[in-house]
Amino acid sequence: MRGAMTFVCSGVLLLLASANASADFRLTSPEFDDGGMLAEHHVFNGFGCSGDNRSPALAWSDPPEGTASFALLVHDPDAPIASGWWHWVLIDIPAETRGLPANAGYPEAGLAPAGSREIVTDFGVPGWGGPCPPEGRAPHHYNFTLVALNTARLEIPEGASTALVAFLVEGAKLDEAHLTGRYQR
Repeated sequence: MRGAMTFVCSGVLLLLASANASADFRLTSPEFDDGGMLAEHHVFNGFGCSGDNRSPALAWSDPPEGTASFALLVHDPDAPIASGWWHWVLIDIPAETRGLPANAGYPEAGLAPAGSREIVTDFGVPGWGGPCPPEGRAPHHYNFTLVALNTARLEIPEGASTALVAFLVEGAKLDEAHLTGRYQR
């Protein structure tokens, strides 16, 4: 009987946790549809690619109650290395923010929200690093994950790895919204 009660109690807790998440929390882009192809101006300029390396504009709506900030993580799980490839990590996005303009991932442009922080990606520098998959392969998926956080500022040490950032983001997560772009060359 005790095992059954634990299962029921766990199920109730899971339902309560799900009820706190916003079913309407959405991430979109005016530049590509979910599952659609990213444009050449988003593509990295280097490693044999010759794009403009411009991050896409993004918009979001209906974050969960209690959101104190957001983190944006862009990851390519199809990269030819076991850990995939981190293309953009932006944290401490103020809670009142509802979007990012095109090219906000270029730190020198100053378009990211005040107070937010760009984290060094797998390109070795902070900011957006566009798609540049190996030629002749199936399209790669670029997973944009916007995470609503319960803290206004993540305690990320200078020079932290993207793995550590992703771990700390997960620990402060209230909910997340997803958008996937694809690219092939």
